[in-house]
Amino acid sequence: MCGGDPRSDLRRRRVWTAVFDPVDDRAALVLEALLEPPDGPFDARESLVDALPPRRDEIDEQRQVVDARGPLRERIPLERGESTDELVHQAPHLGEVAGHRLGLIPHRVPDAGRQRFLQCGGRGRKGLDLLARPCQQRVEGRSFSALVDPFLRALDCAVVHVGQGYRWHRMKTRELEYDLPPELIAQHPVARRDESRLLIYDRMSERVDQRRFADLPDVIGDALTVVNDTRVVPARIRIERPRGEVLLLERLEEDGLWEGLARPTRRLRSGRRYGPVELLEHLGEGRWRLRLHGEPAGETPLPPYITEPLGDPARYQTVYAQEAGSAAAPTAGLHFTEELLRCLDVERVTLHVGLDTFRPIAVEDLDEHGLHGERYEVTRAAWERIRSAARVLAVGTTTVRVLETLARGAPLSGRTDLFITPGFDFRRTDALLTNFHLPRSTLLALVMAFAGVEETRRLYRLAIAERYRFYSFGDAMLLL
Repeated sequence: MCGGDPRSDLRRRRVWTAVFDPVDDRAALVLEALLEPPDGPFDARESLVDALPPRRDEIDEQRQVVDARGPLRERIPLERGESTDELVHQAPHLGEVAGHRLGLIPHRVPDAGRQRFLQCGGRGRKGLDLLARPCQQRVEGRSFSALVDPFLRALDCAVVHVGQGYRWHRMKTRELEYDLPPELIAQHPVARRDESRLLIYDRMSERVDQRRFADLPDVIGDALTVVNDTRVVPARIRIERPRGEVLLLERLEEDGLWEGLARPTRRLRSGRRYGPVELLEHLGEGRWRLRLHGEPAGETPLPPYITEPLGDPARYQTVYAQEAGSAAAPTAGLHFTEELLRCLDVERVTLHVGLDTFRPIAVEDLDEHGLHGERYEVTRAAWERIRSAARVLAVGTTTVRVLETLARGAPLSGRTDLFITPGFDFRRTDALLTNFHLPRSTLLALVMAFAGVEETRRLYRLAIAERYRFYSFGDAMLLL
């Protein structure tokens, strides 16, 4: 696998619905709104990328790529007055490709360092200067730019980001909205886990590359890869009278007790037993403290945006899952295979995914969104390795929350209600591997905190333009 095994071809219901009461819970209304189709059809434009870059088995022994179109990174002089659009063969500006709510902000002088290059991973590896305009002489400028760029980047950090005013939760929820063509919501996983696509963004160089997930070891080098080894429980339990369902969220310390979501909440009564579930206390927002008679033996709790049946429930489970306790999968880990893991230096943490991870934000201001907390556990040996590692790649947003919780002096096991939003100071996450997330979600806010708000918007626009697959069974993004 590490040397480039042959790849198999890709093959391209709702099993779980939101279990909030549709009458008395605002979250249910928000969730339904998120699943509505966009206002109009998506206008697919010309691809911004020629093709995926070659794998190692497609490169000769000298590691040189033969391309008849010209030398790599060739500097192309322009006559004064010549339109720089010719350099990219009239490819559309990103703002014209997916110009819905994720619009590019106008160019600003302090923003020049941050936006100077967006390199799409074509075979020719040509640089695309987002600030190129007519009357400029070169796409990359003269050597003078090498002196100016560091100053512009520093000015960008000191002025532009500060000007956005993000200080620990200070963000409007509407900034987490975007429109997505419904056909880009992945309904099934790819035939082989590691054949999903991988969008790579280097935060330092501002460059974008596009690869296959199987190429991950080539990209991250010797970084310590930290995964969340939680296991999804068969947590969706149907009830007959009244007809509804219970979604187990978290096993409590007392034997047989759980916290869960149940519907229809208004027709359910405390002290009554519904099949294997005995409801004990209504906690609000559709949540109940309950007793489960026996072990969980329901259905796989797929998200509501997956409307087609899943043939193999194991595909909603990571290959390294061990500790049962989650109501949803840590989806960034669904791309790994056993062979791929053997090519990486891997360490494990555990966070059981509960209500906090997938509950949509139903308030206007992000700081008004409260977290109930989720259980985590890390061994002392694992944390020592993670703490002392030169570079750490966090696989998924749940892993990030564990690492950053421990980096702030928390005990090795407990509950975390850490809410990561733009302006957050990351102390132990050097790189992030994640899927593409729902609008108005805490997960998208975390990604924006790590990569930058405008950078994340541009990456999502590019992913839509390049027809990436979104959400749980979709493609992945690597932020370096």
